[in-house]
Amino acid sequence: MERHILYPGSFDPVTLGHIDIIKRALKLFDKVTVVVVKKGKADLLEIDERVDLFRESVKGLGNVEVHPFDGLMVDEVSKRGADAVIRGIRTQGDYEHEWSLAGVNALLASDIEYIYLLARPDMAAVSSTLVRDVIRHGGPLEKLVPAPVAKALAGREF
Repeated sequence: MERHILYPGSFDPVTLGHIDIIKRALKLFDKVTVVVVKKGKADLLEIDERVDLFRESVKGLGNVEVHPFDGLMVDEVSKRGADAVIRGIRTQGDYEHEWSLAGVNALLASDIEYIYLLARPDMAAVSSTLVRDVIRHGGPLEKLVPAPVAKALAGREF
């Protein structure tokens, strides 16, 4: 029986921290399905570009799929046939946010399990929000995002 986990987020843009969570999730699960929220928090990149860049960034990692989604995450878990949801925790603020989301989601679908991975210390400071700031100011991206993302965003103005 295949163990399958769902990794939801806006991924605007995908960071090396997100990729690290997927690599670690693949040690625990047979399949990771990334679902990219159509309407992100920042809307730096359109949904199609976020999905395409994520797909390019996970090539060669094994059993990883990337899809757009719109709606309730609990419905997406059921639709995709996932056994659980995985999320990364970088800070105490992330923990508090995830705690609230898990509480509401438990009211909507009590059978879904949540797995939280702590960010590795070298990735804990990397967030999509901070990456967007670096992008807007023309800073180097190579240590923050996967190579396909750095290449796609190099020289673009936002």
